[in-house]
Amino acid sequence: MAVLKKIVVMSLAKIQAAVGAVIGFIIGVVYAIMGATAGALAGALGVGAAVGVLAIVIFPVVYAIAGFIGGAVVAFVYNKVAGRIGGLVLEFEE
Repeated sequence: MAVLKKIVVMSLAKIQAAVGAVIGFIIGVVYAIMGATAGALAGALGVGAAVGVLAIVIFPVVYAIAGFIGGAVVAFVYNKVAGRIGGLVLEFEE
């Protein structure tokens, strides 16, 4: 068994940022489809499409920033807690 004693803060923050960007992109695409559909139904396709494209750009950025900050906080807190009560026990198979 291996014990995870410490997480490098920047390492987890970067991973969380990348995961957040992917999730943000997926949600942005969903919003784009909904925006285009709503715009088409309302007769204002240009507005709905513009909002959708904006969502595809903004959502990944916002989710990446939130993921980075969240990952950094989680790693920092984990390191403080693990230092006092012990780390996470991991089992690996070879």
